[in-house]
Amino acid sequence: MKVLKIENSQGHYLTEEDGYETVDKIDKVILLRLVNLALEDDFEIDEYDEEELKNQAHQIIYKSISAKLNDLHQKRNQFRDESERLYLDEYEKYKA
Repeated sequence: MKVLKIENSQGHYLTEEDGYETVDKIDKVILLRLVNLALEDDFEIDEYDEEELKNQAHQIIYKSISAKLNDLHQKRNQFRDESERLYLDEYEKYKA
């Protein structure tokens, strides 16, 4: 699923309704949703391209968000393992 894309010289993010909105409208709730989507296997974004993004604000926002989401997506298995290990002791204690 394509979470970030470049179209019509603007950066866009995937909305909850499976539409797209420009990246200059992102807020913290949307960012959290994008982070959760980055942890999934079918995550996809358009690569940052300064030539395609004409709006300077979109360039800054898209470049920053895409880099961080890509990094998280590449490390998703490590993140999941660490998260599971973090709560394993507590889980085992209450399981018994």
